[in-house]
Amino acid sequence: MIVAPDRTPLTRDFFDRPVLDVAPDLLGRILVRSTPDGPIELRITEVEAYDGPNDPGSHAYRGRTARNGVMFGPPGHVYVYFTYGMWFCMNLVCGPGDRPSAVLLRAGEITEGVDLARKRRISARNDKELAKGPARLATALGVDRALDGTDACGPEGSPLTLRAGTPVHSDQVRNGPRTGVSGDGGVHPWRFWIANDPTVSPYRAHTPRRRST
Repeated sequence: MIVAPDRTPLTRDFFDRPVLDVAPDLLGRILVRSTPDGPIELRITEVEAYDGPNDPGSHAYRGRTARNGVMFGPPGHVYVYFTYGMWFCMNLVCGPGDRPSAVLLRAGEITEGVDLARKRRISARNDKELAKGPARLATALGVDRALDGTDACGPEGSPLTLRAGTPVHSDQVRNGPRTGVSGDGGVHPWRFWIANDPTVSPYRAHTPRRRST
């Protein structure tokens, strides 16, 4: 028998925990993106944890800036950043304000609003690729810097909210190095994903960017 995902909203207490507890627990949860054209829902299948001042790979490692300020605020808020001059990526802030940590949403399955996601991701070869990677995920959901700081624990109809969904059993969770992270931060096995899920993005080690000559 197929059991429908739990629609109970995730509360701030869910996010007010260590990032390495929150990250794998986000797998199988439902992210709801409310838009004027209708809702888009995504089942989270892949994430990465970033542990603030203890993590050289984190945007908050060297302290607070205008860019990363949301990471230093209350848990349960959305941190959106712009990267490579063209893409947005979405994170969920975890833990107390004095411990700026966040979980990057790397991939997921669009379970509602597929037609809306397709309009934003016209290059996707199939529906499994709509949110297969953090930039694709943000694009499919229409997430950009305008949503930076959004309270994901807000009321029904807020731009971004989380539902309990169907948590993944621990024996179906895999972990390994984070994708594209260099230096000391590259060694942490803080990428978590659902085993054998076709929407999970491929792992890529960090490749230094060459300067043009």
